[in-house]
Amino acid sequence: MREVFALLAVASALLAQTGPQLLTFFSSVDGSGQPYALYLPPAYDSAKPYPLVVSLHSEESTHRLNFRQLFGVAGQFRQVYGDDPRFYPVARDADFIVAFPFARGSIGYQGIAEGDVYDMLADVERRFTIDRDRVYLTGISMGGAGALRYALTRPDVWAAVAPLCAAAIPGSEPLAPNLLDLPIRLFHGDQDPVIPVQSSRTWQRLLLDAGVPAEYFDYPGVRHDVWNFAYKNGAIFDWFAQFRRDRFPPRVHFVTQSYRYNSAYWVRLDGLSPGTLASIDATDPNAATDPNAATAPNGALQASAASATNAASATKRAGPASIAVETRNVDGFTLTLDHNAASVVINGAAVHVTPAATLSFTHASGQWRAGRFTPAGKRPGAEGPLADAFTGRQLYVYGSKNVSAADELYARRRFAERAADWTSLSFPVKADSEVTPADFADYDLILIGTADTNSAIAHLSAQLPLALNPGAADYGLLFVVPIGRHYAVIASGLPWGTGAAEANRGGDPLAPGPYRILSTFGDYILFKGSLTHVVLEGRFDGNWKIPSDAAAKLRAAGTVTIR
Repeated sequence: MREVFALLAVASALLAQTGPQLLTFFSSVDGSGQPYALYLPPAYDSAKPYPLVVSLHSEESTHRLNFRQLFGVAGQFRQVYGDDPRFYPVARDADFIVAFPFARGSIGYQGIAEGDVYDMLADVERRFTIDRDRVYLTGISMGGAGALRYALTRPDVWAAVAPLCAAAIPGSEPLAPNLLDLPIRLFHGDQDPVIPVQSSRTWQRLLLDAGVPAEYFDYPGVRHDVWNFAYKNGAIFDWFAQFRRDRFPPRVHFVTQSYRYNSAYWVRLDGLSPGTLASIDATDPNAATDPNAATAPNGALQASAASATNAASATKRAGPASIAVETRNVDGFTLTLDHNAASVVINGAAVHVTPAATLSFTHASGQWRAGRFTPAGKRPGAEGPLADAFTGRQLYVYGSKNVSAADELYARRRFAERAADWTSLSFPVKADSEVTPADFADYDLILIGTADTNSAIAHLSAQLPLALNPGAADYGLLFVVPIGRHYAVIASGLPWGTGAAEANRGGDPLAPGPYRILSTFGDYILFKGSLTHVVLEGRFDGNWKIPSDAAAKLRAAGTVTIR
């Protein structure tokens, strides 16, 4: 079957329409067809790999307008054009494939929208012949912030990144070292009334302070239409063309607080505490260097076509120098190298290893030793926070237990329907009596009510660390726990968005309202009356239990049962 799909992909590539076009992929979240614009070079030849540019549109814009902007066709902010690709003029042909995701419109590039971008990338790779070492990323405003976020969280996916007038990404500043091996160029108009120019200036300073040779172009007198200058005459393609991804850079400095983003290049964090910043700074003096590569102005590699062959031959050699690793808040990690390593020094202490290209280490009793760390409790795919349960396939479940009248059941169903309606997205809703074992296997479940009103919650009660007491009428409790391969969110009492506007909790202003609020929560939150009066919120420990100090506060409140 795999061979059949491969043949179909080849046949599709041979018949590929060149130039501007609109394509569709099917979302892994809801199965919906999601559009994206694509540019295929006029002389596209499926027998050779092509560089790919992924471009993210701005707020209140589309993939169609973004096409015109990137290809140097001047347009006004928020100006929308029709669906017909014939109206996508190209100021200059480029020997690049370029993809423009819609990503659900103006909902930011987090959560489901992030999934759409990577789903689109996979779809382009299935259809066309892509050089994975020459995949580039750019974006405007909201899309500029998205480009910066994806670069910070998955730097080794990209060969270079160019954010334009990027909106601020609060809380992401500690991730600046992650761009050490990724060429980046920032653009901003100094009279931008939408995204203050200080956003890009601050990011350049953060990156420079982290040792990242970030370039910045400041355009005097230019407002929010900086794309008319940054993309003019195909200049962005000329800049991207200098770079290809270095899979084995000599130094990797990576910072994260999540298993979702736990690797970069040849380093993977196997053990960390979700919600706590963990960092690893690894230097490999024996890393292969392409002898045919030239150094670009900002220190990035400008490689020849022979680099793949040279890198392959380099995997067979071994070097005598020690790999030096510094860690913070890390319980385990793995190095996947391009050569056999025989000497590793971690936090100043030598660790005995059997020479190999893949080496794993675990921290126990204050010492590092060779061996793979396997997380228990919180782990990849089961780490929280609450927002993680709202990034994939979701099913909203209302309770039908202990209903005294038809209007009460109707009210419960309407409550769930409102929670499942995100304006630009809508998720399925079921009664607890309709939930099947397949639903538990296929969905993240948003369970509304308590064990007394919702049989699905009652079914899981032995696995739940918390429960809202029946008499807590003026309280709201929201928390997340892993159930099998998915999450269950328990929403008891008042709706989780009660008083959100008055509480001014922040979050991405472009994200859908429910997700914007959820992204400000940890693993659990208890509030009284509204979000302006939070009793307690935070993260569960590594075993999905309430920490002892938080447990004492909850017991004192007298509204929650702790299991």
